[in-house]
Amino acid sequence: MYMLEQELAHSRLSEMQAEAATASRARRLYLARRAARRAERAVRRAARASAAVY
Repeated sequence: MYMLEQELAHSRLSEMQAEAATASRARRLYLARRAARRAERAVRRAARASAAVY
């Protein structure tokens, strides 16, 4: 009985670790996309500022 409970606990722990890894990947992807959008806006802003000078 103890072994069964231990296996169940280990299985649940593995599931939780997999869920945490998935959430971490999703968060990193979200942050990377947000940074890319900010960089694109900065490039457009710089281009407009440069065009306004000339």
